[in-house]
Amino acid sequence: MPPLRARRPVLCSVLAAAVIVTGTAAGTTVYVKGGAHGTEGTVSSSASSSSPSASASASSQEATEEASLQPVAAPEVDHDALLAAALEEVTVEDGADLSVAVLDVGSGAGAAYGKARFDTASIVKVDILATLLLQAQDADRQLTAQEKAYATAMIENSDNASATALWKAIGQAAGLDAANERLGLTGTEGGDEMLWGLTQTTAADQLALLQQVFGDDSELSVASRAYLRELMGRIAVDQDWGVSAAGSGFALKNGWLPRSTTGLWDINSIGRVTADGRDYLVAVLSNGNTTKAKGVALVEAAAKAAVSVFADEDEDEGADKDEDAGEGIGSVATVAARVREP
Repeated sequence: MPPLRARRPVLCSVLAAAVIVTGTAAGTTVYVKGGAHGTEGTVSSSASSSSPSASASASSQEATEEASLQPVAAPEVDHDALLAAALEEVTVEDGADLSVAVLDVGSGAGAAYGKARFDTASIVKVDILATLLLQAQDADRQLTAQEKAYATAMIENSDNASATALWKAIGQAAGLDAANERLGLTGTEGGDEMLWGLTQTTAADQLALLQQVFGDDSELSVASRAYLRELMGRIAVDQDWGVSAAGSGFALKNGWLPRSTTGLWDINSIGRVTADGRDYLVAVLSNGNTTKAKGVALVEAAAKAAVSVFADEDEDEGADKDEDAGEGIGSVATVAARVREP
């Protein structure tokens, strides 16, 4: 049999075709860029293995081959485009508008659809309580018994009278806007005078608020975050619709408001939901719905579509790993072993 070194050009050609290498120590996929080499400088089968020139040429060839496998960045995923595509399957009434933002908590990847501002309706109650808690932290005090009673009724039962009392306590729009500047809500503006339900916001801002409540990097203290999460996890049974449709283990706040000027409905939902063992933060805003029921159906379909963007991605990654482990392109060691078989 000819010396093994004579078959190296074949190995180079195969490696040149390999673009994904799996089976690393960390169990991840490494993207590499392989380059084929010509036959110049290769060792003839008749060359003596003890020849200094042959050994030097072979060493140079090996070094060149190793250098040709260069790591390249993994392809970037356009989650915004994937979300837009998923929402194309959601039916939206003529005249209705929709905006969605979602964050895969585990990976930190997010997506957003739409940049318009919407009436908050009752989802602003989370922002009102976050503002109250932030103000209490600044004053180095605990919430009073009355404030806690208002907070519980406002979040769990969406009680409007309690929201009005706390809206006054925080300083109405001025207090909310000042807190939101610290919380990272850049497109939210408190409603005029006592019209807290007409606060204007974006889906991206509501996602930022959810990150303040459910994330670790927050202006809110650990105790404040735990308190908000607890209340959002105890929503009244008749109000557990919305983003909860996308999974289980939810903590949320919904908002619904029939506009007196048009008779059309604002329907919104924000919160955390768990789907297939992964946690997501989801914000869905809508207006122009002809009925509350149609608005709820729209919000729930949009929440499911938002979560599906990352669920589908996980399935695709799993399929890629299965393919790589099969008879196609495998690890470098596998490819080399196949070529070296006599």
